[in-house]
Amino acid sequence: MRATFALGRIAGVRIGVHWSVLFIFGIIAFGLAQSRLPHVYPGHALVVYWLAGLGAAVVFFASLLAHELAHAVVARRNGVVVDDIVLWLLGGVARLKSEASSPGAELRIAGVGPLVSLLLGGLFLLGTWLLALVSAPVLLVEVVAWLAGINLLLAVFNALPAAPLDGGRLLRAYLWWRTGDRLRATAGATTAGRVLGWLLVALGLVAFMRGGGFGGLWLALIGWFLIAAATAEGRQAQLRGVLAGVPVRDAMTRDPLTVPAALAIADLLADPLYRYRHSAFPVSGVDGAPLGLVTLDSARQVPLERSGTVTAGEVMVPLSRVTVAGPDGSLADLLPRMEPGAEHRVLVMDEGRLVGILSLSDISRTVTWLMNPASRGPHGVGGL
Repeated sequence: MRATFALGRIAGVRIGVHWSVLFIFGIIAFGLAQSRLPHVYPGHALVVYWLAGLGAAVVFFASLLAHELAHAVVARRNGVVVDDIVLWLLGGVARLKSEASSPGAELRIAGVGPLVSLLLGGLFLLGTWLLALVSAPVLLVEVVAWLAGINLLLAVFNALPAAPLDGGRLLRAYLWWRTGDRLRATAGATTAGRVLGWLLVALGLVAFMRGGGFGGLWLALIGWFLIAAATAEGRQAQLRGVLAGVPVRDAMTRDPLTVPAALAIADLLADPLYRYRHSAFPVSGVDGAPLGLVTLDSARQVPLERSGTVTAGEVMVPLSRVTVAGPDGSLADLLPRMEPGAEHRVLVMDEGRLVGILSLSDISRTVTWLMNPASRGPHGVGGL
């Protein structure tokens, strides 16, 4: 899940928002302003209901952000690199570049999220009681009570023992501790995730057919998301098992063709050397050191009248935003950091020198090679 736009950094972690947040934000604000609040406390002006609904939606997403920030902070304290946090349709996700090194670390990283939501729910519950005690405006009391309930519900739901929920991570930590096998533990957690997902889909459809309306469909949608996410996590775990022990150098494309940073976009697109080989190329400086990554798609977005003056260095993804790995690094550990798209190629560097480039198609080819012994040549994966 990639962020549509960035909000900045908190505690050194990039915070982004996916466009789908607008959908759930609108549902929360509309539901409170047009349904719940007028029904419970009628007689107020429409603008007052909307201000209360919008305020509740903002604080709710701040609560989600606090939940994910807790994961990120604890992950970093346990030696796990955090890429960013993205808020989206069904909540938020802290994207980690690596995995926990032990069941204990996994337990701490996963468990802190529900604990934060539980704490927030308790604080909002206390706030509801105090506001009622001092006879605060009834709409304010209702909004704070709703925030207490939604955070407590978030804590309970996330604690369910099914991947990709936090409870699934806790289950994986337990199974990992019991069996000593992280891959088997992941398989168990993802199976639980699929079972829970199908159960929610079934319950949602039954509720919808019995007149539950949008609530039933929403429950089914959450179940479908859990099924898809758990299945994807299970497949990635299988891939990691296949790739265990395989170094990056055995899958990368060696000595990739580079684009000089000063090369004009028009020349880049016109040169058959670049046009017919790959969709992304490392960009190098005058000394040959890698500076970033340029894709043909980004080059084609440069207006024709400017393509003669705009250079590859101006449209490249800078090295600071490109995933970099060493040739002896673990291919299995690198896999969670890779995403589809030419702009997500991995540059393989050895002591500051570019030695290769890696894409998901390279990994797919390597997996095929490893799972089909008859196709193996005498020189190993790197000889492909």
